[in-house]
Amino acid sequence: MTEDKNQNIQNKSQNQASRSNLNTADKSQNKLLTKAAIVGVVAGLLGGGVSYVGLEQYSNYAGSSSAQTSISSSSASISKTSAKNSGTMTSAYNKVKGAVVSVINLKKNSTRKSNSIYDLFGGSDDDSSSSSSSSTTKYTTYSEGSGVIYLKSNGKGYIVTNNHVISGSDKVQVVLASGKTVDAKVVGKDSTSDLAVLSIDAKYVTQTASFGDSKSLITGQTVIAVGSPMGSEYASSVTQGIISAPSRTITTSSNQQTVIQTDAAINPGNSGGPLVNSAGQVIGINSMKLSQSTDGTSVEGMGFAIPSNEVVTIINQLVKNGKVTRPQLGIKVISLSELSSAYKEQLGIKTNLKSGIYVASVTKNSAASAAGMKSGDIITKVDGTSVSDVVSLHEILYKHKIGDKVTVTVDRNGKTVNLDVTLKSN
Repeated sequence: MTEDKNQNIQNKSQNQASRSNLNTADKSQNKLLTKAAIVGVVAGLLGGGVSYVGLEQYSNYAGSSSAQTSISSSSASISKTSAKNSGTMTSAYNKVKGAVVSVINLKKNSTRKSNSIYDLFGGSDDDSSSSSSSSTTKYTTYSEGSGVIYLKSNGKGYIVTNNHVISGSDKVQVVLASGKTVDAKVVGKDSTSDLAVLSIDAKYVTQTASFGDSKSLITGQTVIAVGSPMGSEYASSVTQGIISAPSRTITTSSNQQTVIQTDAAINPGNSGGPLVNSAGQVIGINSMKLSQSTDGTSVEGMGFAIPSNEVVTIINQLVKNGKVTRPQLGIKVISLSELSSAYKEQLGIKTNLKSGIYVASVTKNSAASAAGMKSGDIITKVDGTSVSDVVSLHEILYKHKIGDKVTVTVDRNGKTVNLDVTLKSN
């Protein structure tokens, strides 16, 4: 990260003339890290946004704007024609800023009140307690995350966020870009993809964000992450970075996902916020970060976002059905494009194929196992459509229902084999 230091302006007297000299110091640190372990981006038992309890306000940092000096007519001056929007991503941010919200996970805190005199002495009276006691429900902020409004339809505004942001909540609220807090309803959620959809009254929607094509991403292109790191106090914070890898297959505790890797700073509270390209389009939903390696080494600049193409597929199902029922092959895979020559050699992959999905293992009694798929097979097509990564495989499978039959084409030791697979549920 780059830390901006205060500009120090000192007046020195030389030859009885008044002059001012400006010294600027910039420091940067870069860390190269290996042996990565994927962890959730959020703190707290839920794995939700950022833990609200214990959040401390940082002391004000005196930036360069607070430095004061007396400037005479012979001193340096600031040009009145300076560019007001010098940042190359400013226009991109303006296209989404009104659509980004903070998402608040509220937990119920019930308390019992009683006016019965028997309760004062530790006793009870069934008649009096039923008539004079009452229960009030209060809600406490448990965690906070981010979200983005992507649609305004049928009197509602629809918001996509992470499932882990709202998981276990008794009530959900969102803080709009205007600062107004409104109640939100959970339309649907899916733990496998870590996505959820909320709705609010359409009258609160002033801007919606659009999705871009995540398949068009290339390594090195500039992106920004927008959200509420450390909670709504820092709402609409922007961090800039690049696409470190357009497609990276990671294995979490429950499943495999193909994600976008970026070095844009993603902190607790950014969960559910958008990753935005230079056109102002949402190309991913920030979901995870790598915080430390397996040996405990601190990690910086490795965040992960769910690709927009998969996000759109999932959230459309959530709005329609409230949940996602998935057909599964029952395999663990990795795309060939992610494997170096050394890894291919280590895995015994001798094919000259540059595109396809390597099958690392096949689950017993799964759909793939019943069809005769084997570890070491390389999936090249499903129903005649080429596949290159987990996302493209999911896009095809999720168009089918459980019980449907699909033809999976694999390369097995250089030979093309077609397998008829009857899809099973996840």
